[in-house]
Amino acid sequence: MAKNSPKTDDEADREVEKTSEQGITPLAEEPHANGQPCQADFSSRQHFPSVPDAPPDGPSAHPLEIHRASAYSVAQEQVTRVAKVMNLDEDMVEYLRMPRRELIVHFPVVMDDESIRMFTGFRVHHNTTLGPTKGGIRYHPDVDLDECRALAMWMSWKCALMNLPYGGAKGGVIVDPKALSQNELRRMTRRYATEITPFIGPEIDIPAPDVGTNAQIMAWIMDTYSMHKGYSVPAVITGKPLGVGGTVGREYATGLGVTYVTRAMLKRKLGKNIEDATVAVQGFGNVGSWTARTMHERGARVVAVSDVHGGVYHPLGLDPRHLRAYADQHGGVLGYPGADTLTNEELLELNVDILVPAALEGQITAENADLIRARVIAEGANGPTTPEADEILNDKGIMVIPDILCNAGGVVVSYFEWVQDLQAFFWDEGEIRHQMERKLLDNLDEVLSVTLRTGHDLRTAAYTIAIGRIIQAVKLRGIYP
Repeated sequence: MAKNSPKTDDEADREVEKTSEQGITPLAEEPHANGQPCQADFSSRQHFPSVPDAPPDGPSAHPLEIHRASAYSVAQEQVTRVAKVMNLDEDMVEYLRMPRRELIVHFPVVMDDESIRMFTGFRVHHNTTLGPTKGGIRYHPDVDLDECRALAMWMSWKCALMNLPYGGAKGGVIVDPKALSQNELRRMTRRYATEITPFIGPEIDIPAPDVGTNAQIMAWIMDTYSMHKGYSVPAVITGKPLGVGGTVGREYATGLGVTYVTRAMLKRKLGKNIEDATVAVQGFGNVGSWTARTMHERGARVVAVSDVHGGVYHPLGLDPRHLRAYADQHGGVLGYPGADTLTNEELLELNVDILVPAALEGQITAENADLIRARVIAEGANGPTTPEADEILNDKGIMVIPDILCNAGGVVVSYFEWVQDLQAFFWDEGEIRHQMERKLLDNLDEVLSVTLRTGHDLRTAAYTIAIGRIIQAVKLRGIYP
């Protein structure tokens, strides 16, 4: 493995271009001629942590078991706390906390063995003041209505903070997609899409991929909706393959956006360069793997990565591209050659510069926040930190880059895809990246200006901007009738 010299943005972007979304499968490194995956050469990574007396520690002997917090309770508590800061009227707080529409569907699917299995799905629209709703579709065994409510609410704040003409939405099906065959997955997706068709559309609600879904599933949903309409409607959904109206840059947008925002925040708030930083990433799906890769390509040292099965650690650094290839071949990162094993809980406790929680919500709570030793938490996942944990982290002087700012690259590029589909005019990859970075950093500057003016933490500042924009639109439009 070549030494990871920091690349310029243009050089790093050219690396991304080589494997941008020409298909729908995750990135996989070419194997060696002997058929074995590439192995990371840790000996080439000889630079050490930027704080000499605090190197990234290995896993602790007694990891703390973490209990995930309720996403909806976290989302509502966040609104309540910010409302007090903003001195909002109680009726406006109630309006902001309440989803506009909720749909629960129960539907049959014929399985490969000709049996019929019932599935349950959801779609929630939180707020439509600024425009049609936007939000992912999640396939996961733990999906429920409260989770969809929370994620839809967070999407409302994220879209408002990014100044996008959207409200928030979320949907999902209670299923383990890996337990279905490809044909069963296709039939289930098409039936779910049919059930939620009255709720979606280019001017109503535009879904996108999330946990357990991908570009192929988005293509099936687009086709199903189009068959019902009688003509092709690519703008009904984003995150599609390029061949059916997708956009370049969408696959890696969220992860690259996390890198853009974190790099800027390190420089502006801490006076630190990303190439001097150590990084731990919890979650190695689309967001986590692209965050790890794009930070690595810009010179950061990724010392730990985990997925649902556990994690791997090496103090001299891991190569995320090699690790992605290994995970694709072996079903996870565990067993990666030359690396130590650690749990997801142990990864959260590592002494690193940047911790990226990019798994599910509710990972950093009052139970484990005091054990966090990272200098910066860059929230790649939605809602990974509870309000109680925020207080502990703030007291410790740990900077938390909130999810509605840090991981907004995905919805920004989804917006670009929607605009391109509506116009039938597509941009090149360089333009996509340039416009995404500009959008993210312009709004980052606005958040930082609020923190300087008010003394609020980053999450409170981001929420006051987002909620303020929605309230302004409500006042201008009025309450119907």
